[in-house]
Amino acid sequence: MDLQGAFHVYDTTLRDGMQQEGLNPTVADKLAIARQLDELGVGFIEGGWPGANPRDTEFFRRAAAELDLKHAKLAAFGATRRAGVKAADDPLIAALRDSGAPVVTLVAKSHDRHVELALRTTLEENLAMIRDTVSHLRENGQTVFLDAEHFFDGYKANRAYALEVLRTAFEAGAEVAALCDTNGGMLPAWVSDVVLDVQRSTGGRIGIHCHNDTGTAVANTLAAVDAGATHVQGTINGYGERTGNADLISVVANLELKLDRRVLPEGLLRDATRIAHGVAEVTNVPPASRQPYVGSSAFAHKAGLHASAIKVDPMLYQHMDPLGVGNDMRLLVSDMAGRASIELKGKELGFDLSENKELATAITNRVKELESRGFSFEAADASFELLLCEMVEGERPAYFEVESWRVITEVQSEGGDATCEATVKLHAGGERFVVVGEGNGPVNALDHALRQAIGQAYPEVAKFELIDFKVRILDQGHGTDAITRVLIETSDGASSWVTVGVGPNIIEASWQALTASVTYGLRKHHKD
Repeated sequence: MDLQGAFHVYDTTLRDGMQQEGLNPTVADKLAIARQLDELGVGFIEGGWPGANPRDTEFFRRAAAELDLKHAKLAAFGATRRAGVKAADDPLIAALRDSGAPVVTLVAKSHDRHVELALRTTLEENLAMIRDTVSHLRENGQTVFLDAEHFFDGYKANRAYALEVLRTAFEAGAEVAALCDTNGGMLPAWVSDVVLDVQRSTGGRIGIHCHNDTGTAVANTLAAVDAGATHVQGTINGYGERTGNADLISVVANLELKLDRRVLPEGLLRDATRIAHGVAEVTNVPPASRQPYVGSSAFAHKAGLHASAIKVDPMLYQHMDPLGVGNDMRLLVSDMAGRASIELKGKELGFDLSENKELATAITNRVKELESRGFSFEAADASFELLLCEMVEGERPAYFEVESWRVITEVQSEGGDATCEATVKLHAGGERFVVVGEGNGPVNALDHALRQAIGQAYPEVAKFELIDFKVRILDQGHGTDAITRVLIETSDGASSWVTVGVGPNIIEASWQALTASVTYGLRKHHKD
């Protein structure tokens, strides 16, 4: 079944989702999220707006070399040409052409007042802008989708013009016209009525793009599908400005598990919990525990009537088997998703736990214990793989033994810059090394000292480079004595990996993540 052709699952996390307050991902973050979205099996990943800002332009440049997408096609987002300028001469259209993306999603005004007041042009010129831009990109060999901005409000204000915008796009070669509830003010019955009318009036393929300002973005999306839409847009975890976009996982889970419509490659929905939590770690936004399907509380039950019934039959108080989305039932033991996610992730990392339930349970219990102390392995594959090595193979890879470490921060004059010096003593390759490293911060100094020391026994460590560092305070009410979780991403030039450390001291947590990072990197190189 050609899911990209029969039904489109279109993810806009990296573009529309990143408009959420507080989100400011790096290019490396966006690449990491794209890989996880591809693992979920979405058909299209909207990577950003090339030409509009340097970060998104760089994303598409790096994506061409670094992303090996197995399921998704990359889409570049952009606007129709400017008024009075040919599409072939517009530099932002050139950026879309040069992005390397096989799909371009064009946003176009479909509300007459927005055309006249925001674009400051005529209704006729807006149609010409759509026609010229779509035709030009199609001639360039790119598939074109149209996002009809403010469509539902425009439809209510001037139905004839809103429909003419869609007809113009279809006639110029647009494959899909996504109706956008840009202000998020619609309700399901209204959406259904409009989609039915649009299909009868245009005959084109209709998509839906909903915001959640009325709390009905997912319901509105499902109503559009019920009315005939075959292209759904949304974001992982419902990210987006104001109250967010339609949560794409809730949309696809409802379609597959409730309406029996296969919209993702078979079996991949079982990775939904792991991926939703993994993306949350990359964005540094705590996962919503009450999020449908994938939240840690989605299948959680307190003691009492529910727990007693669940002992007889878990389905008495659950609307579905949580394994269907890679989640697990909890009796409020921890914040861990459960054995299902561990088995799925273990298989991905080369450890088949399905035939050894006792071991899988032991690993689950160990992860629960660590999570109760603040660890999270959803985005820290490398740390989880080291844990699996320890429990499956009987020992954690040990390439070095740390004797001691310390960090000194010094400011030589009032208002002067602080400098950091780290001393690391360790044993590696049968020798003892004492190394001093300097850096512009304590973690940077420790990183330099650690790699210099180990590098004398293992020269391949010279390739390792710390490329990202995230800190999260876990019990914020405790102020400066709160527990801290640190995620560190390291690269060897060919790939990257993430490790986690937790402790009451940010430097201690960083040290845990640093030593795990080097250990994983050495294991990877020795295994290769």
